Amino acid sequence: QLLVLLIESVSKGGNLLLNVGPTGRGTIDDRAQSALQKMGEWMKVNNRSIYGCTQAPAEFEAPENSLLTYNPKTNRLYIHLLDYPLKNYTLKGMKGKIKYAQFLHDASEIRIKKRHGYGELKNSGMGENDINIELPVTKPNVEIPVIELILK
Repeated sequence: QLLVLLIESVSKGGNLLLNVGPTGRGTIDDRAQSALQKMGEWMKVNNRSIYGCTQAPAEFEAPENSLLTYNPKTNRLYIHLLDYPLKNYTLKGMKGKIKYAQFLHDASEIRIKKRHGYGELKNSGMGENDINIELPVTKPNVEIPVIELILK
């Protein structure tokens, strides 16, 4: 899929160059137009996770079935959810590093569950420096949801 290719390229510090040429009759193929249209719609609401971003620093570990991009100027980490997870989503080694978490497409806040005290997850198998974020049960209505983490 084209979006995954774009996100994967940026998550590895690269760029994506597309070559979409016209047909022999001078038009763009309908399948190519459809794919580019979907990509454009996704980029309208998630462009901050691509433009100005690069590979995330090694200290950040990508959760399963996701890709990370990082914007060094704004100090924001983006988690691209390739497969939408269950309600609770563990971020390893992120305790004390996140100021705020939100979905990028609509800026809705994502609740960060604490390791100790209020909101503690007992017997969750979380490590001492891990945190858990609480996602809506229903996947947002975007091709690939993106979580924006504003780092401290």
